Amino acid sequence: MGSAVITARAAATFEPVGRSVATARAFVRDTLQGWGYNDVVDDAVVLTSELVTNAVIHAGTAADVLCLRSAEGVRVEVADHYPEREVPLQSSSIDFGSPDRENGRGLLLCAALASRWGVEYSPSRKHVWFQLDLPHRPVGIRSAGPVLPTSLLPVTDQRVRVAVVQIDSTGAISAWNEDATHVFGHTAEQVAGKQFTDFVAWPHTPGTSTGIADALQLSRWEGSYGIRGADGRTIAVYASHLRVRDNDGEPSTVCLLVRDDERAVLQSPVRAPVSDVSSDNRTADPFEVFIGSPAPDDLDGLLQRTVERARDMLDADAAFLLLATDDETELEVRATTGLPSARQRFARVPVEAGTGRYGSARMPAVHEDLTAVPGAVPLLTDTGMRSVVTVPLKVEGRLTGSLGVAAENAGRYSNEEALRLQFAADRIALAVESARLGELERLRRGSLSFLVEASDLLAGTLDRDQTLALMAQMTVPTLATWCAVYTIADQSSDPYLSYVLHEDEDLIDGLKALLSKISPPEPVPTPGARVWSAPAEAGHRAAVSTSTRALAADAPLSMSTATRTTLATAQAVGGETVVLPLVARNRVIGMLTLGKPSDDHFRQEILELAEDLSRRAALALDNARLYSERMAISQSLQRSLLPPGLPDVPNVEIEVIYRAAGEGNEVGGDFYDVFPISDGAYGFAIGDVCGTGPEAAAVTGLARHALRLLAREGFGGPAVLERLNAAILDEGARSRFLTLLYGELWPREDGSALLKVVCAGHPLPLRLRQDGSVVPAAEPQPLLGVIDDLELYAEEVVLDPGDVLLCVTDGITERREGSRMLGDDGLAEVLSTCTGLTAGAVAARILRAVERFAAEPASDDMAILAMRIPEPQQS
Repeated sequence: MGSAVITARAAATFEPVGRSVATARAFVRDTLQGWGYNDVVDDAVVLTSELVTNAVIHAGTAADVLCLRSAEGVRVEVADHYPEREVPLQSSSIDFGSPDRENGRGLLLCAALASRWGVEYSPSRKHVWFQLDLPHRPVGIRSAGPVLPTSLLPVTDQRVRVAVVQIDSTGAISAWNEDATHVFGHTAEQVAGKQFTDFVAWPHTPGTSTGIADALQLSRWEGSYGIRGADGRTIAVYASHLRVRDNDGEPSTVCLLVRDDERAVLQSPVRAPVSDVSSDNRTADPFEVFIGSPAPDDLDGLLQRTVERARDMLDADAAFLLLATDDETELEVRATTGLPSARQRFARVPVEAGTGRYGSARMPAVHEDLTAVPGAVPLLTDTGMRSVVTVPLKVEGRLTGSLGVAAENAGRYSNEEALRLQFAADRIALAVESARLGELERLRRGSLSFLVEASDLLAGTLDRDQTLALMAQMTVPTLATWCAVYTIADQSSDPYLSYVLHEDEDLIDGLKALLSKISPPEPVPTPGARVWSAPAEAGHRAAVSTSTRALAADAPLSMSTATRTTLATAQAVGGETVVLPLVARNRVIGMLTLGKPSDDHFRQEILELAEDLSRRAALALDNARLYSERMAISQSLQRSLLPPGLPDVPNVEIEVIYRAAGEGNEVGGDFYDVFPISDGAYGFAIGDVCGTGPEAAAVTGLARHALRLLAREGFGGPAVLERLNAAILDEGARSRFLTLLYGELWPREDGSALLKVVCAGHPLPLRLRQDGSVVPAAEPQPLLGVIDDLELYAEEVVLDPGDVLLCVTDGITERREGSRMLGDDGLAEVLSTCTGLTAGAVAARILRAVERFAAEPASDDMAILAMRIPEPQQS
């Protein structure tokens, strides 16, 4: 980092696999957040994601990530281990490639986002580094205001209550005064020890501002946010924070809070406006003349300062500022004073003339009495304001916003006030537009980081239920207060409410119950968000009905839990609700519904981000559906290839253990069967088809069904296998060679059993005698599916009481750990320890020994068939 002093470092290496990209992103995010560098986290994560992708995916090597911290900022280095990288000549120009190419974005993004960056080569590696400088953040300002006449002092209630809250170093509330209890309804005992962030409604959007935790770490901080009261409502407050330490050096933060409309009690007075002509005869900055110095360094602060100055300048009761959308067809409420700002924030009104439209946006306008022209300024409807003057904010002839002031009395303003306000608007228009563009850039960067992580999470699962949960968890609370996902099974099905999530878990059940009672939104394939008013209307009706019943019962103060839930749910859905279609492969497969609490609205940038997310989520959800359907079909077909069950053979214990290799496979190349033939005879078989997976499973189905059919037609063992050999060869190119152990079993009255066995290329069956000796029970013969003319023969084996016959496939005997293999001798050694065990215990011990032989999971199918002749019970 040049001459900067390195104060901390963190390093990690990531393997050349796809999941390493997400792990590297999490490493950089956690590191920078731990260092307190939240201002540059999003840019660092995006750049790291691209550079690590280049290393582990495109270069195919491990990636070394190094984070370096200094007082000026942070430097991140990403190195790969590709030794044959071409080193470009110094005189050649660098070609970043197209931003649409996946492997060409890393350096392009470095050039766009980083303060400095570079590429360094060595004979064995290449590493790309970038540096992100921290923005200057003023810590605190001390200032004083002039003596003012009484008539110019701010107006407050007779008793101004200042809530004093102290937050310890862990973020927990350690002090809470009586005024705090009066303003917010929580007692000191109820909040003591709880996290302050649990009560704060911080106005956070992706990529903008800092969080409350960051604000509490600054030596001084001043601004607005909301506190959730005991009744569930959010109370807008103005806060002044001071970071202190006690005698032991333990830090804490003291917060002074007043209601937002009483902010003058705490708000630091700005420096008095400088004169228009300074001492050196240079004209003062007109922007500073109106706004004051220092100017707020964030858009929301600048807009709030603007409306307060406009209100004071014209001695108004209220003021408001709206910003134009990119296409200049609508205006978005961004700051108000003297009006219910929480209700109006981010609300939109059209610009063009007409009923309920903001017809005065492009030119200054004075309305002496709004009652004579209802709807002329929609923002002021039902606010009690009578007279209003509005002026446009313009930059290079483009409409960028509108500034207005209003009074409760009619006839307060004339063209003279309009000219004064227009002059002020012209002073601040360029600064507002510059701050707005800066906010959009931060939103864009935050949105890019958000979508990168969302895509990675959605691509990491093919489970439908998990995909639904991820969709909701990614939108709440980042994009919306609550979310509901509707799914559509097919074109003839109605939308089904599949998942509901609210940032307050206590409201999820009530929200789900409310949405279940109303008709789902219409599945319209048109892209984009559309407003859905049904939840708010249903919540309002339920709240009115519940309140009416409570009043009729004359017990409104002792509301039941159900009543409180209904009212809280109504408030939760009382704001704007939008529906985005989930379209995949030209079919609407569901809807993503996002909602805000009472009278709140969505920003257009958030809706555009939600639309991008919905497209990715729809494809992920459809992929999960297709995967689930195909898995269900595959598993159903595979189960049809397994024997229906083991028959009860008189005086013979039989146990089978079967393991198919490969995820999702229930049947592979190994197979088994035990079935009755006739006249007290039973057939048994265990075989292994060349290969694994579905192709091998198809041959197992042919073999198993052919064995049963031929045996029940009266053919002996050799004839059965010779005809099966011919059937396999008839498959032509699809044929596979097959090893097979087939036998016929006759239980005898003396307690023994006669077996006739044919071992066609299969691992030999092993016989365990009562004395612990293990011997092969058959001779090897040619396998099936290779030659036409087979001459096979059957061998007779008599199992005495206590004897065990063990039949396995080569997945057992060929189990490997490095160069070691279990083999026939190893299997015989394990079997020799099974004297006196039941058939089930023998099979279980064999499997346990095989699994413990090697640490890696088995790569081949395994089957174990154990038969035991029980010893006669002593009378």
